[in-house]
Amino acid sequence: HYFTVLFGHEGQKPLELRCEDEVDGDEWVEAIHQASYSDILIEREVLMQKYIHLVQIVETEKVAANQLRHQLEDQDTEIERLKSEIVALNKTKEKMRPYQGNQEDEDPDIKKIKKVQSFMRGWLCRRKWKTIVQDYICSPHAESMRKRNQIVFNMVEAESEYVHQLYVLVNCFLRPLRMAASSKKPPISHDDVSSIFLNSETIMFLHEIFHQGLKARIANWPTLILADLFDILLPMLNIYQEFVRNHQYSLQVLANCKQNRDFDKLLKQYEANPACEGRMLETFLTYPMFQIPRYIITLHELLAHTPHEHVERKSLEFAKSKLEELSRVMHDEVSDTENIRKNLAIERTIVEGCDILLDTSQTFIRQGSLIQVPSVERGKLSKVRLGSLSLKKEGERQCFLFTKHFLICTRSSGGKLHLLKTGGVLSLIECTLVEETEAS
Repeated sequence: HYFTVLFGHEGQKPLELRCEDEVDGDEWVEAIHQASYSDILIEREVLMQKYIHLVQIVETEKVAANQLRHQLEDQDTEIERLKSEIVALNKTKEKMRPYQGNQEDEDPDIKKIKKVQSFMRGWLCRRKWKTIVQDYICSPHAESMRKRNQIVFNMVEAESEYVHQLYVLVNCFLRPLRMAASSKKPPISHDDVSSIFLNSETIMFLHEIFHQGLKARIANWPTLILADLFDILLPMLNIYQEFVRNHQYSLQVLANCKQNRDFDKLLKQYEANPACEGRMLETFLTYPMFQIPRYIITLHELLAHTPHEHVERKSLEFAKSKLEELSRVMHDEVSDTENIRKNLAIERTIVEGCDILLDTSQTFIRQGSLIQVPSVERGKLSKVRLGSLSLKKEGERQCFLFTKHFLICTRSSGGKLHLLKTGGVLSLIECTLVEETEAS
């Protein structure tokens, strides 16, 4: 299963590679396809078309919303007109009362008729009021308010559960391990404890305050004002950046500490605590990673059921935009940090080192073993450009594909990797991928 990489530069001969099976070869070709800059441009164009379509939909919804708003204003005007008519009728009724005779001198039959009329008027008013209330209960506005209240109640329950998770993390793991690190024969150092838990205790204190504020707002139901709580919470959420940025490193430190039997035994004792409910420490360390996205989803649902003229609309939209911005920053930082760690891990496995992996914009795509084959020209074996490969034998190469370069290494008998002396580092910035479909 062969494929050839042709270079556009003069003096560079084709690089012929072979895989042990067809699936692996197809994966390599597909991976190089996906590294193409032109594909990224095409994908960007598709996304731009989708964006333009969504903008058009938003504009249409705005026009519809304006029409509904004008209808509501017309109905308010009609209601005011009806109120004024009722006031005029009441004044007319008041003027007619002095001309009525003394009720004591009225005929008993007239009194009975008036009593029946009074009952009928009361029944009609009650029926009309019941219809009005029933119509509002079944209206979209009332349904939207019920869903909004339910979202707020669910958010309070989720926040309570999250605070409990942080409490277990701090009190069942962090503080006991700090004490163990100060013992005569510590199973873990203070530096490792700090690396594993980072600022999780500060995060717990922050969310305890936020949870108390939510409970105070629920106590004033049905009046629910939440925007000022998010105004207080937003400036302090930057503490999540440090936690998220070092999350993978903290799990790595924890895995290294578990190699110590004393620490592993102590950790299992902590995890056996009934408060942990059978969950491991890694699970509790992962919970803060999902809190910011959870807030974004909650605010998105809350805004979907908040009227445009609502007093909290702008504040909630501002909070959602700030959380989305923070989430993007944290995601980019995590991706960059993981990419740098992956590149450095590969660079350390190569005996000679590799300076091009110190470029922070160099992104790892995949690695694996390929078989390098001798080049054939006019029926004769030509001199192979890459490495000291025997002209009569195929050679196994450990290959690493990045966004900018393609590394080719040989593995010594001791298992160490060495870059090929000639052509071990190939630039992919100006190259063309040609796939020959003919059987020959």
